[in-house]
Amino acid sequence: MPAQQRDYYEILGVPRDASQAEIKKAYRRLAMQYHPDRNPSPDAEERFKEINRAYEVLSDPEKRAAYDRFGHAGVDGTAGAAGFEGFNPFEGFGDIFEAFFGGTRARRRQGPVRGADLRYTLELTFEEAAFGAEKEIEFQRHEVCSECRGRGTAPGTDLAVCPDCRGAGEIRRAATSIFGQFVNVSTCGRCGGEGRIIVTPCSRCRGTGRERVTRRLVVRIPPGVDTGSQIRLSGEGEAGLRGGPRGNLYVVVSVAPHPHFTRVEDHLLYELPLNIAQAALGTTVRIPKLDPAGGEIELEIPPGTQHGDEFVIRGEGVPRLRGPGRGDLVVRVAVVVPERLTDEQRHLLERLAETMGTPALPRRNGKKSFFERLRDAVAG
Repeated sequence: MPAQQRDYYEILGVPRDASQAEIKKAYRRLAMQYHPDRNPSPDAEERFKEINRAYEVLSDPEKRAAYDRFGHAGVDGTAGAAGFEGFNPFEGFGDIFEAFFGGTRARRRQGPVRGADLRYTLELTFEEAAFGAEKEIEFQRHEVCSECRGRGTAPGTDLAVCPDCRGAGEIRRAATSIFGQFVNVSTCGRCGGEGRIIVTPCSRCRGTGRERVTRRLVVRIPPGVDTGSQIRLSGEGEAGLRGGPRGNLYVVVSVAPHPHFTRVEDHLLYELPLNIAQAALGTTVRIPKLDPAGGEIELEIPPGTQHGDEFVIRGEGVPRLRGPGRGDLVVRVAVVVPERLTDEQRHLLERLAETMGTPALPRRNGKKSFFERLRDAVAG
C-alpha cells in the first residue's frame, strides 16, 4: 500500500464495525466541513476528494468486503483508457502465495473467471446533476473475440494437451533431503495451469480469447446526483474468461461548479450583495432561480438587515435524489462597503456619520445560521 494512502475508516473517523448509517452520517458531516466552496483551506479540495473516495468504497458492501480483506489493493484498479479503470480484487493473490512458498502450490484456473469492473468518470453541469439528464458515453472494454468466440484458437483448430504436464496443469518434482523425500508441486510454466495449450492461436485476438472494442451507451442520470455519486450498470464491464460473466460498469459523477449557487446536500446557498443604503432602508431584489426554464424569485429585504443575515426560501433547492420534494434556497446577505466614493457620496456619508454616533453590535440572541443548524443536525 502506498505510504500516502490512509485507512478509509480513519478518514471517515468510524470504527471498522461501523454500520452503513454511521458511515453515511460521518461522510455527510465531513463533506460539509471540507466542501471546497465552503472551506477556503488550501488542502480542503484534496481532503474532500479523499473523503468521497473513502465513502465510495465503504458504502458499497462488495467493495467494503474486498477492502476489509485485502486493503487498498482490493479496491484500487489499474488505469484503463478513455477515462475508466478496471479492477479485480482477487487477481494476483496466487502470485503472492507463490512468492512466499516458493511455488509449492499449483494454480488451477480452468473454471470461468468473472470479468473486471470498469470505472468511468462523467462530467456534468450543475443543472444536469440537479435535474437529471441522458448522457452518451464512449469507452473501451474487452469483449469475447468475434472470430474464435473466446476459445483463443484459430477457426478449425482445437486446444492440445500440454506436453510438459500431460494435461495436469502442474509439475511434480521429487527431491530427497536429510528429512526424507518430499514432492514439490508447481504450476506448469508452459500452460499456466490450464493443462491445455493453443497450438494455432486466433489471428484476431492472438490467443487471448478477447478483443478490445469501443462501446457507446446512453446513461440516464437521475435528478439530485452530486459529485461522488455512482451509477452501476450491471454486465457492462469487461468480458469474463472461459465463459465467465461480465463485470459491471460504474459511472462516477463529477459536477462542475455554478457561477451563483453553492450546493450543500439538497440545499443551495446564494450570496446576495447589498450596499449600505439597501441594507439600512430595505429593498426588493430578484434572486436567480435554479430551474430548467430559468426565471427569478422576488425577495423583500427588510430595513436594518445586517451582514450575514439569511433568508430561507423553501422548496427552491435541489431535487432530492431519494425521496420527493426539493431542498431549500438560502440567501445570505453580504453588505458591501464601497472602496471608492465620489465627493458627493463622501459628503453625504460624513453628514450621516455625524447624526449616528458610535454604533453598537446588533444582538443575535445566540441565533445560529441555517447551515450551522444543518451541520448540527447531521452531526447528531
